Amino acid sequence: MATRTAQALQNPIRTTTKTGKRKAFWNRIFRNWQLYLLISPVLAYFIVFKYIPMYGVQIAFKDFIANKGIWGSPWVGFDHFHRLFNSYFFKRLISNTVGLGLYSLAVGFPIPILLALLMNEVRAEKFKKFVQTVTYAPHFLSTVVVVGMMMMFLNPRYGLVNTLIELFGGNPVNFLTEPSWFKTLYVMSSVWQTTGWSSIIYLAALAGVDHQLHEAARVDGATRLQRIWHINIPSILPTIIILFILELGNVMSIGFEKVLLMQNTLNMGSSDIIDTYVYRSGIQEADFSFSTAVGLFSSIINFALLVSVNSISKRLSKTSLW
Repeated sequence: MATRTAQALQNPIRTTTKTGKRKAFWNRIFRNWQLYLLISPVLAYFIVFKYIPMYGVQIAFKDFIANKGIWGSPWVGFDHFHRLFNSYFFKRLISNTVGLGLYSLAVGFPIPILLALLMNEVRAEKFKKFVQTVTYAPHFLSTVVVVGMMMMFLNPRYGLVNTLIELFGGNPVNFLTEPSWFKTLYVMSSVWQTTGWSSIIYLAALAGVDHQLHEAARVDGATRLQRIWHINIPSILPTIIILFILELGNVMSIGFEKVLLMQNTLNMGSSDIIDTYVYRSGIQEADFSFSTAVGLFSSIINFALLVSVNSISKRLSKTSLW
């Protein structure tokens, strides 16, 4: 106490400044307590489900033994990572994961933008609402239902798709067991399910475009296509860039639910990705340390991609996450 008092006497200005900043900080919180209360569930979600579980990441560097706990388990360093890199499945996992992620990004990212631009030009309100309802509805279907619908439509004996193929003289195709068809089926079904919902944020951005720009362009004789290209797209470009950075930062995190439901022994060569491998290793084989190491490796790649793309975007377009 005496030491603190002496320091306060020696640095009265600094102590006063710190006290003033602390009071200003708490005054700002009390003044806007409704906003902090509104954001508190989101903060709690990230703290409980994102940050606290990071404590368990250390088992990637240990030989985890359940009865000894995380701290009591022996340290093995990078042994699990060496095991992953030397694994027979490593090249296949990386190839399938990156290939599926980039395929989904290349096809699934621009289509919602195109849909939003088209719907923004529709003037018939009833037709516009009908299109919105039809395109938004698949988002509310569960992954299990979507995969079940795919199995019904693509069934080689009584599925609608193969019935049409046979009607035109072709031979039925068992799409779900063909490795060459897996990525296309996964991506196209995801596009059908998520395009309408993903377009909402672009429609919101388009709603903020100044109508005076369109009026001036119309007076100058610009066509509708020219106005879309020179006004609408540049206006929503910052939104497109931010979402692209976020999507590219998740290219390795495809999610195993849909892949696992579509996966079988015949298409394993093209459907086995890092997330399904983590599921098999961690849940089915109870190899928790190794599966954590595999998941951590995937997260590091995502983080590196996010930081790199954000830095490039900041230099080229002055638009970035931070």
